[in-house]
This record gives sequence, C-alpha cells and structure tokens, in this order.
Amino acid sequence: MFSVVLVGFSLAALWQAYQISGFTGLSTPGIFPMLATATMVVSALVILRRAFIQPSSGEAAGQTLRRFFREIVPPRHVVVVALIAAYLAVMPWLGFLTASAVFLFVTTKLLWRRSLLATLILTAGTTAAIYVVFRIVFQVVLPQGTLLRGLF
Repeated sequence: MFSVVLVGFSLAALWQAYQISGFTGLSTPGIFPMLATATMVVSALVILRRAFIQPSSGEAAGQTLRRFFREIVPPRHVVVVALIAAYLAVMPWLGFLTASAVFLFVTTKLLWRRSLLATLILTAGTTAAIYVVFRIVFQVVLPQGTLLRGLF
C-alpha cells in the first residue's frame, strides 16, 4: 500500500514540476524539478514492482504496521519533521538567521550526538557561512523577524 502511495505522490510532484514551465527546453526553470521528480517516479515504480514480486512474509497486520513505523517512520524522523515545522513556524518571529541557528543546533545535537561544544562550534560556523554566502556574497536580504527587529 505504501508503494502505491509513493508512486501517486511522485506522479503528483512530477505534474507540479511540469507546470512550472513545461518541457520547452533544457534551460527552463522547471527542468531540474522535473528531473528530480522523474527520478522519484522511476524509483517508486521500482519499489512497487519489488513489493509485488517479493513473496508475502505472512506477517499479521499489526506486525506489518509496527515494522512500518520502526523502519519507515522511526521516532527520530518524526521529531526532525516536528522540528522542521517548528522552524518554519518561528522563522517570521525570530528571523532567518536566529531560527536557522537554533534549528541547526537542536537537530545537530539530536542527530550527531557529539559534545555541546562541538555542536556549538559547528552551528556557529554553519550559520556564519550561510550569512557570508547569502548576505555578503549574493547580497540577499535575510528576513529579520518581528522579535529581534532593530537589534542587528
């Protein structure tokens, strides 16, 4: 069932990518999204094919559901998705750089599991690199947020 949903999602994403600019040339804005989603469609079809070819393991429905959550949606992934949602929610309030730094620190600490100092150094370096590349090199105005407006 999951394989069928995966194929459907991939086809919907391919359609959305096609609607960006159609397939009128190799330098159009939608070409890379179409290539990425076409790769998703092919991968999903391969997964679906394997699911039909593979013999049934004879697992009960409850075991299959537990295996799905253990292998496809483990708690760590759910936490990261929740952190992404929180990041998007607080970005207008905290601003891009502050929200990104907090998000990077929390997710790095959760996933990397190194010392607090190593996580702080990595977060500071990454945030500084983002600032230099986008604000100084490309001169992109980064959203400041309503809470810290005027402080930076």
